[in-house]
Amino acid sequence: MRPLPASLKQMTDITSLAFLFIAFLTGIAGALQTPTLSLFLTTEVQTRPVLVGLFYTGSAIIGIVISQMIASYSDKSGDRKMLIIRCCLFGALGCILYAFNRNYFLLLTVGVLLSTFGSTATPQMFALAREHADKTGREAVMFSSILRAQISLAWVIGPPLSFALALGFGFKTMYLSAAIAFVLCSVVVWYTLPSMPKVKQQNSEVVQAPRQNRQAVLLLFIVSSLMWTCNGMYIINMPLYLISELHLPEKLAGVMMGTAAGLEIPVMLIAGYYAQRLGKRKLMHYAIIAGLLFYIGLFFFTSPWVLLVLQLLNAIFIGILAGIGMLYFQDLMPGQAGAATTLFTNTVRVGWIVAGSLAGTVAELWSFHSVFYIAAVMCLVATMCLLRIKIA
Repeated sequence: MRPLPASLKQMTDITSLAFLFIAFLTGIAGALQTPTLSLFLTTEVQTRPVLVGLFYTGSAIIGIVISQMIASYSDKSGDRKMLIIRCCLFGALGCILYAFNRNYFLLLTVGVLLSTFGSTATPQMFALAREHADKTGREAVMFSSILRAQISLAWVIGPPLSFALALGFGFKTMYLSAAIAFVLCSVVVWYTLPSMPKVKQQNSEVVQAPRQNRQAVLLLFIVSSLMWTCNGMYIINMPLYLISELHLPEKLAGVMMGTAAGLEIPVMLIAGYYAQRLGKRKLMHYAIIAGLLFYIGLFFFTSPWVLLVLQLLNAIFIGILAGIGMLYFQDLMPGQAGAATTLFTNTVRVGWIVAGSLAGTVAELWSFHSVFYIAAVMCLVATMCLLRIKIA
């Protein structure tokens, strides 16, 4: 195979750097909003815990419907570059609505719809990156791992910054900052990312996942959904648990999230390096074991420094899931990068649906701490499902 011309190599490098920067921007936009959402709904909108959980559930359901429609279109005839730009601009509008509105039902309908488009930019960016890697001959696993690490880097900065902006300057400033990140992202996408429009395919030409992979895809969907449910319950209840039950400083929640995100970066890179040698299924097993130990640790320890140390286990749990889980779906669904990436992203949303329902209800009936017991049980169920997947 003839080597690429120097000019094309340079263009490829510039495009790859652009992908990394865009991943960081979309990560920042999400990391500014998600960590403080439960606090925003409780203090600014003044809702009960059950309504906080309902908000997460409604957001996830709308997200699944919208993102799956976009994914189906993008795999057949859409131009992912233009989709990403539109999603970023809708996400910016959603942030502006959150900045100036405090009506719960308007946020639950219009706000969630706009935010869903904003969050859908990320899986479309990953799908475009996978196609870019395949086209330019880059090693897809490592490139995707580095790309995903950029989002974790954003989550190192985002949560502490989110709490600092929200508590120091108000939620209006925090949400407007997220809107600026979305707008900047759309500008960078417009000027740097490649346009890869697809010709609409006939039904007979649509690539389908091999039949033997479909059961594995279903089981992997269940495993990923359970793991994201555990993480969702943790994110929803952890800030309120620290403040209401442990009476620890509010900023500790942001520091813990940022610590976990920072540790996720080397975890993702190491997992990407060993993916071919160990197999993605075995790495997912390691992730679930780390998650189980993490939630068991939360049963017994309440000291701030121990909670920070436990974030290493949390980082292994989420780092492998976020990086390898997406690639596992793509391997099981060849030729359907958009659908596979969105299906993985929808496991996050399914996780939020279950987490939103359980976290709010359990907190109101028992305590914020009780959700960690449920998370540990879910890790055990995820392990049993993963054992039934035969494709590594």
